[in-house]
Amino acid sequence: MAKFHIKTGDTVMVIAGQSKGQTGRIIRMIPKQHRAVVEGVNMVTKHQKPTASSPQGGLSQMEAPLHVSNLMLIDPKTGTPTRVGMKINDKGQKVRVAKKSGETIK
Repeated sequence: MAKFHIKTGDTVMVIAGQSKGQTGRIIRMIPKQHRAVVEGVNMVTKHQKPTASSPQGGLSQMEAPLHVSNLMLIDPKTGTPTRVGMKINDKGQKVRVAKKSGETIK
């Protein structure tokens, strides 16, 4: 199983690609492909056939997955993109830490 610097629910910024500069919350991780789906970022148009649940069919907008190397965590203290480090806190637990501010990431 791969280890990542980001998790579901984190607020991230896209640092490369077509959606560069956009921010959003991670909805879903796809660990086997090293990808993440970010809310409102990398939107694509999907053609849908008419079905019983949606008899009209048509076009729908949805988020496409992005590679995790193109995502950077937003520092909870400053609101800017930051790298992520690991640290052992006073309770002996391993926690993620923002490199810029030293703030613990929940």
